[in-house]
Amino acid sequence: MRITRRTLLASLTLRAAEDLRTAFARMYDFDFPAAHAIVDRYIAATPNDPMGYAARGAAHLFSELDRLGILATEFFTDDKRIADKKKPQPDPNIRNAFYWATTQARERVDKILAGDPHDKNALMAASATYGMLTDYAAFVEKKQLSSLTTAKQAQSYAVRLLAIDSSYGDAYLTTGITEYLLGSLPFFFKWFVKFEQAKGSKEQAVTNLKIVASKGRYFGPFARILLAVVALREKRKSEARVWLEGLVKDYPANPLLRKELEKLQKGKH
Repeated sequence: MRITRRTLLASLTLRAAEDLRTAFARMYDFDFPAAHAIVDRYIAATPNDPMGYAARGAAHLFSELDRLGILATEFFTDDKRIADKKKPQPDPNIRNAFYWATTQARERVDKILAGDPHDKNALMAASATYGMLTDYAAFVEKKQLSSLTTAKQAQSYAVRLLAIDSSYGDAYLTTGITEYLLGSLPFFFKWFVKFEQAKGSKEQAVTNLKIVASKGRYFGPFARILLAVVALREKRKSEARVWLEGLVKDYPANPLLRKELEKLQKGKH
């Protein structure tokens, strides 16, 4: 069988895509050095793909949120802790590396979309990148109001992507988070906080996150974590337990997931 250049390139691209999925899997197991090593390999193979730099930014973000204790469910189930203006102490090196990676991702997104506004991979990378910038600004830098700008950009890119391909599972992550965020705001705030194609429905938020959980290529496990958090916030502990049990089974090396499940089993949530 003759192997053509096109076949070889397709094989290399597929292998690189699997590498990226593996990198995210290592992140969910909190093996951040391994995740970075795989992302480095991916970027070397596909230097113009913004998703590589988005993944690098995600590895930096997840590791920093874990170090600062922000990924614990108590943080997201306690509105006072979320709104607390006391700033944590971020690692300056990780901060610089995170912003460098997200800048690289955005530059590649802009270049690709200038030539093809319907490029699905670039739109997904943009939505993910602006979502990560939102998280860093809101939870690490405690700039909740200014983080709304990047949150709206993340939503806009996700809406554009879903208008092109409604089956793109990962794109529902941003729309799900947006729906839940708006659904949790006091009514009068909703007059001032407007997001594209978002009504603030918690039910729709759960529906969207479940789509990511079942169809997401990279963010499926993260959606499952968010569904567990939502269930805890809404006092549906048995549902949260099911999500956490599945996550612990799939990512046994993640100490935080095991700890959260143990607390739930002991009635400490």
